[in-house]
Amino acid sequence: MFSLTVSTQFGPLTVHEEDGAIVRLNWDGQGRDDTPLLAEAAAQLRAYDAGRLTLFDLPLRVAGSDFQRAVCAQMQAIPHGETVTYGDIAKALGAPAQAVGSACGGNPVPVIIPCHRVMGAKGLTGFSGKGGVETKVALLRHEGAGGFLI
Repeated sequence: MFSLTVSTQFGPLTVHEEDGAIVRLNWDGQGRDDTPLLAEAAAQLRAYDAGRLTLFDLPLRVAGSDFQRAVCAQMQAIPHGETVTYGDIAKALGAPAQAVGSACGGNPVPVIIPCHRVMGAKGLTGFSGKGGVETKVALLRHEGAGGFLI
């Protein structure tokens, strides 16, 4: 597996590549590899950070169950600057909201697969990335989706 770290306003984001697909993103700051896919992922993350990119276009591979992949696909469909609830995704998939919440928390590629755009029925909920809910709020504000905080 190869990885590359990109400095962003949300912290150092390390994107991981395996067999020609992005498979993980985390905040460990340890990636130093250079592949064409990682260079493209870094360019897109920098463009997102600068407010010039609203939709990532990278080959992704989500490990896990069919349900995990289905939840990730639902999250990828959430437009930039918008939010949905766990219940919205649960209804679309015919699954319990709690199971959707667990799958969101297990998202291996946060930011690129925008789990930060998923809210609880009563508003803001946790975030599995470094910084927790503060990072989620920063991502939502960056996307202009922070109006729910007022």
